[in-house]
Amino acid sequence: SALPEKKMIFKGLTVNKEDMNKLMLTPLIHYPLPGGSALITFEDAKVAQRVIEAREHVVELSCGEELEELDQCRVRVQAVPMEILLPSALEVRLTQSSRSILVSDLPSLGLSKEVLLDKLELFFSKTKNGGSEVQSREFLDDSGQVVLTFTQDGVAEPLIEKGHIQVLIGKGKYEVKISPCLSGDITNLQLQPSRCPRTVLLLGIPDVLSEEAMSDTLEIHFQKASRGGGEVDALAYVPAGRTGVAVFVED
Repeated sequence: SALPEKKMIFKGLTVNKEDMNKLMLTPLIHYPLPGGSALITFEDAKVAQRVIEAREHVVELSCGEELEELDQCRVRVQAVPMEILLPSALEVRLTQSSRSILVSDLPSLGLSKEVLLDKLELFFSKTKNGGSEVQSREFLDDSGQVVLTFTQDGVAEPLIEKGHIQVLIGKGKYEVKISPCLSGDITNLQLQPSRCPRTVLLLGIPDVLSEEAMSDTLEIHFQKASRGGGEVDALAYVPAGRTGVAVFVED
C-alpha cells in the first residue's frame, strides 16, 4: 500500500509451452542521491568490496590551483554498500475488456499515427463492418498496435471471434488481426534488498571543490591500488545542497 502507482511494460519471449507462464523482468531503478554523496562503479566487484570493508577513506585534495594554500588538505568520506529493492515475486491479474479490441498486423503505408487512427475509427464505426460508435482509440508505440474501445457492449466479441478482417484504408483493402484487449493489475509484488556488486556509495563529501574537480579527485584516489582501489568504470558526484537521481540497470 505504500508503493506509488507505476505503469509497467512487460516483455518476454516464449520459447515453448512450458515457459508460457513465466515473465521476464528487466529492472530499471531510479534512486535518489543526497547532496554530498557520490556513486562509484568499479570494473571489478572485488575492488568495490575492499573499499566497503575499509569503510572510512582519507582523500587528499591536491587539485592544483583551486586550493593553493590548502593543497595538502584532506577529507574523510564514508563508503557504504549500494542496496536497492528488486522484485522477487510478482502476481498479475489479467482481465479482458468487454468493449475493446486490439488491432494488429497493420499495413505499413507511411501514414501518420493520427491519420491511421482516423481511418480505423471510420471503418470500425460502421455497423456494416461489424462495428459501432468508437469511444476512444489508442496507438501503442511499443508494439505498433491499436486499441479501439466501443461505446456499446456486444460489439467487440463478434469481431474477436472472426480473428481477422479486411479493412478499407484509402483505395486498398488490408487484412488485420483482431485480438482481445487484456489489461493487467498487479495483485502481489514482493521486493527484496539487493546489493550492487560493483557500485559503492560515498557519503559525507564536503563542498570544498567544484563539481568537476571533486569528481576528478575522487576518481584519482579510488583508482590507486595502493589505497585498495582499482579501475573505475563510472563516477557520479552530487555536491552538498543539491540532489540527484541515479539510474541502475541490469549488469
